[in-house]
Amino acid sequence: MHIQVAPSVLASDFGNLQAAIEMINDSEADSIHIDIMDGVFVPNISFGFPVLEAIKKHAQKPLDVHLMIVNPDHYLSAFKEAGAETITVHMEACPHLHRTIQAIHELGCKAGVAINPHTNVELLRDVIRDLDQVIIMSVNPGFGGQKFIEHTYEKVRNLKAIITSSGSEALIEIDGGVNLDNAYKLIDAGADILVAGSFVFNAEDPAATISQLKEH
Repeated sequence: MHIQVAPSVLASDFGNLQAAIEMINDSEADSIHIDIMDGVFVPNISFGFPVLEAIKKHAQKPLDVHLMIVNPDHYLSAFKEAGAETITVHMEACPHLHRTIQAIHELGCKAGVAINPHTNVELLRDVIRDLDQVIIMSVNPGFGGQKFIEHTYEKVRNLKAIITSSGSEALIEIDGGVNLDNAYKLIDAGADILVAGSFVFNAEDPAATISQLKEH
């Protein structure tokens, strides 16, 4: 399978969000990654439903919505209505994870689970066959532009082994500090989707940078 790239609009110019979405539309990106932060689960606040709806209005690529929030179950249907096509919740925020995954699928969305740097991939074994994707956080969630955590490669390899042995079709998505220096090693370890925020939007030519990531 070819590598997928999901630019994260958290790193874009919020004053010109439409231009950022149009750049992604015209690029080789596969989806648009949207981080929803509540200031409780992570120490930052991003945006909510009105901004998501505005993005959806202009987007021509699927919206990959990453919920970094407490009590995500309360908002799943609202995120579906606002335009989410994939909804990813954090394992650490979901005491009844299997039920949450079922609820996402019942809405007609793809379901993902994200895990923080300290969370062991073995904890996903019992739900891996129910998932469409797993986001491995390669930085601590909350802010863009952080340094990539090197232990991520081992986590990707371990998760890939779990996916293969269980017969799951879940894709592995990497979120945080992705660039051309680590993209090849991540793909080699088993990653399927690369989320890139600052690396894309701070580039002189963001669309060309997306293409470079996909060439690996």
